[in-house]
Amino acid sequence: MKMESFITKDGKKLRRGFTTGTCAAAASKAAAIMLLENVELHFVHLVTPAGLGLDLPLADVERNEAFVSCAVRKDSGDDPDVTNGIAIYAKVEKTAAPGVVIEGGAGIGIVTKPGLDRKVGEAAINSTPRRMIADALREVCEDAGFLGGLRVTVSAPEGEELAKKTFNPRLGIVGGISILGTTGIVEPMSDNAVVETIRAELSTRRASGREYVLFVPGNFGAEFVKSALGLDPKEAVTVSNFIGDAFSIADELGFKGALLVGHIGKTVKLAAGLFNTHSRYGDGRAEIFAAHAAICGAGAETARELMDSASTDDMLDIVDRAGIRKALMDSIMSRVNSQLMARPLSLKRGVMAFSKKYGLLGNTDDCMELLRLLREGK
Repeated sequence: MKMESFITKDGKKLRRGFTTGTCAAAASKAAAIMLLENVELHFVHLVTPAGLGLDLPLADVERNEAFVSCAVRKDSGDDPDVTNGIAIYAKVEKTAAPGVVIEGGAGIGIVTKPGLDRKVGEAAINSTPRRMIADALREVCEDAGFLGGLRVTVSAPEGEELAKKTFNPRLGIVGGISILGTTGIVEPMSDNAVVETIRAELSTRRASGREYVLFVPGNFGAEFVKSALGLDPKEAVTVSNFIGDAFSIADELGFKGALLVGHIGKTVKLAAGLFNTHSRYGDGRAEIFAAHAAICGAGAETARELMDSASTDDMLDIVDRAGIRKALMDSIMSRVNSQLMARPLSLKRGVMAFSKKYGLLGNTDDCMELLRLLREGK
């Protein structure tokens, strides 16, 4: 049964889904009801932290006098997710001591690095799903008049294999997936999910003692930092289009400095104050090149040629033929520096821009010092 809740994004109607945390809480609630009330269920009702109530079908119900186990399958809606369709199981059994104990079973990752939502050695079942499970089970106990305790073991038989396709190994979560979610609902193509992944990776780096961090938007940046700068691309945090968020999170977590190394196609947008570089928030690449070409003495014909260009690689060729490539990049990077330093942050920050054809094109004021510190492993 698919979730029938929709949003409209960029003119498209997209279906919402629900998180692994919702699956775990729903399966836990259903198993507890069947254990304490000796009834058979095929669906369970759960209200998510977002306030949306869901009636979720159950699968693989197993029950005896000691425990009840069942599963709920994740529905990611129209959001691409490797965990879509995965079965999240909850096994609930009675305990002598009152309260709710939540444990991770097969296919649930174990935290091995500090800085994440859970402590080292704990199962990667995050705070909100734990609260959802505990609240649901306390409600069931109250309704059933049960005064004892319950132990919940959450598992995902496919989790260990699927985790290899996620950020978990890089974050220091081994052996399985994480049980996640802050609202219980998956918003299709959610920016928040990407930003929280960046936050998690930065938290891990900071907890390990790192004071300076390297950012790259994607694969082009990772290749360049290795070939041209002599840095290990595995040390870089991939920030995609969320450059402003990445700098802000690094500052919030107490990093002393952050250096972004990116292709000119993204970094040029920073000159216009566009710190989310996705095209849906604005472009301006040709306008920025044309304006700075004019500052550097180029004529109207060069400006028109730039405005008609489809890519920054073409624009670089145009200004190179005009003999102003270096002057133009110095002008653009000076503006990037101004925009970067106008952000109310405490950490030292820098941006380096490159292209595949021309290599390093320019950098902001503090880049060389940040590069030195990163090379020293600070």
